[in-house]
Amino acid sequence: MITLKTYNRKELGDFISSGDFQQYDFLPVTRHRALSHIQNPKASAEDTLLILAFYEEKLVGYVGCFPDHFDIDGKKIRYAWLSTLYVNPEYRKKRPAKALLKKVFEEYEGRIAITEFTKEAEALYNIMGVFEYVFPKEGKRYYFRTDAAKMIPEKKPGTQSLKPLFQLLDVAANGLISIKNLSTQKPDFKYEMLDRIDQESAVFINGFPNRRNADEINIFIDNPWVLEGKKDDQYFFSSFAGTFKYFWIKIFDQTNKLTSCFLLQLRDGYLKIPYLFTDSNSDEVVRFLNYFIITHKVKGFTSYQTGLNKAIQNSKVFSHIYERDFRREYLFHTNLLALLPDNFNPNYQDGDGDCMMT
Repeated sequence: MITLKTYNRKELGDFISSGDFQQYDFLPVTRHRALSHIQNPKASAEDTLLILAFYEEKLVGYVGCFPDHFDIDGKKIRYAWLSTLYVNPEYRKKRPAKALLKKVFEEYEGRIAITEFTKEAEALYNIMGVFEYVFPKEGKRYYFRTDAAKMIPEKKPGTQSLKPLFQLLDVAANGLISIKNLSTQKPDFKYEMLDRIDQESAVFINGFPNRRNADEINIFIDNPWVLEGKKDDQYFFSSFAGTFKYFWIKIFDQTNKLTSCFLLQLRDGYLKIPYLFTDSNSDEVVRFLNYFIITHKVKGFTSYQTGLNKAIQNSKVFSHIYERDFRREYLFHTNLLALLPDNFNPNYQDGDGDCMMT
């Protein structure tokens, strides 16, 4: 029989500080990810953040919860994102995944949202029969350098032996791309790159509708889910990367007025833009991005910022070599949807939910 154990903020802190989370065959959470969940300003003391599933006292699965809320007409509607769901394949017939999900629904009264899920997880969520697809985001991924040595063997494992050849081809192709980019000049407008959001930016972004304020974004910048270092094979979700950095960018006009600011996340050569705030056209944002991408040797850049993507399409300076359409789906539990007004749109930015964390 499957038994379940829940952890709120204090219990999760005790679980981590005691080291008990390391006693199992696999990790149900990493120390730094747990600490980030504990620091989440939208998590109450009573909110369940982690649930473990046991079969005959053996850990067989877990699910992570990331509390959030909507403020609608002065009313706070609390809900949670499913941030992780893992089940030991050897115990799937015992149905721990179903038990974990039912417990999550119970803890949050069905107020659950999910995004960035795998195909396998999506199939399970659809089987539950309580989720609906809502608020999809159309995006783009732009490529700037070849990465055949990584991408081809991942998609076609049978080509693993050819990896040295792919590496040589990458070196040759990217060498030519680097030569072409030598003529790229530093932007001729004033900008700043910071490690986190400053007070001037905080005041600026308060003028925009957004799901997270500067303090909340800074908390997650300071408490990331991913650290730079060697991957921990005992944890099956994002935990370590060769490179993982946040950059807060500010752009000014000729009168020294702040006109745009945005958050960039760089992970192992791939760039995201979780948050973008601008009261001007996006031309200067595009020009800065192009310079940043070239100077940091970015391989790919993913953006769900519709206005920015339109500006990129019209730009003559954005030096990508290829692009692909992407679509981000969101699943909302019907209990959560029932609490939202008709025609409600959360207007999520790329980093909302748990997307900026990985």
